[in-house]
Amino acid sequence: MLSRTFFFHFTRMASSAASAVSVSPAKAWLSAFRPRTLPLALASIMAGGFLAASHGQFRASVVSLAALTTILLQILSNLANDYGDSQNGADSVHREGPQRAVQSGAISPTQMKKGMGVFGLLSLLSGLGLLWVALGTAGAWIFVAFFVLGLSAIWAAVNYTAGSKPYGYAGLGDLSVFIFFGIVGVCGTYFLQAYSQVPSLTDTLPLPVLLPAAALGCFATAVLNVNNIRDIRSDELAGKITIPVRMGPVRARRYHWLLLLLGFGCAVIYVSLTYHSPWQWLFLLSAPLLLRNARAVWQRQDPMQLDPLLKQMALTTLVFTLLFGLGQVL
Repeated sequence: MLSRTFFFHFTRMASSAASAVSVSPAKAWLSAFRPRTLPLALASIMAGGFLAASHGQFRASVVSLAALTTILLQILSNLANDYGDSQNGADSVHREGPQRAVQSGAISPTQMKKGMGVFGLLSLLSGLGLLWVALGTAGAWIFVAFFVLGLSAIWAAVNYTAGSKPYGYAGLGDLSVFIFFGIVGVCGTYFLQAYSQVPSLTDTLPLPVLLPAAALGCFATAVLNVNNIRDIRSDELAGKITIPVRMGPVRARRYHWLLLLLGFGCAVIYVSLTYHSPWQWLFLLSAPLLLRNARAVWQRQDPMQLDPLLKQMALTTLVFTLLFGLGQVL
């Protein structure tokens, strides 16, 4: 264990020294924010907004604040991931993906921790603003429940790869992404819009809404799965036991197919249960994009060839969300 720890600290230092380039602080931080992940984070908020609109309960102020809070949480998660993986050895010379800010030396670990603190505080303040606008002084226990949920989201964003016992290293990242990018994002956004506009609490969140929430959760998990398939070698060496590390590359690719099929199936079931217009099937147009991603993940064996599929899957999720949402409101 000691020799492996020394090895990863040595290779990380060697990598930083060899690849550090002159990058402006602004560009380094912008890169660390990883803007390409933000559309995926917003997809669940958009879905919750579309679903509420389809039931005549859309509130632009709630959706806007939910989107802002989600963006801040995603940036916090990205910074924590950059910091955590650099400290725990996953960001070594063996990592196949793009080099990160701490790994390259563009941002020091101390600076990154300060950045995490700033975005953690901003996420908290934005979340409190969201709850105040959505709930006001009514339903104090609901306010407290959502506040605790918000704190849980901040904890999850930080402790995925950072902290003394990062849960991402135990293979629990998929479950966290499914919950927060799917169930919490969609259902929470829907609930906060509907709460002040429905006759009873039992009508605030119809059970069928869980189906598109699960669909978004599956697709977001698929993005993470592509990332983890790409990084199997470096994650295994670093002791980061992700689902693909546990399953192996072949079963991880089958798991990817399953995630896409389950997500698409949830949308089909939702429309079947709530059918009122042919426009609801508009999301079927996203099927070729999902199929393209699934086939490419199955066929590409070179880890670096998988990297573009992360962006493609994230954008496909966004396209699916737009088509599905528009189909509900047209």
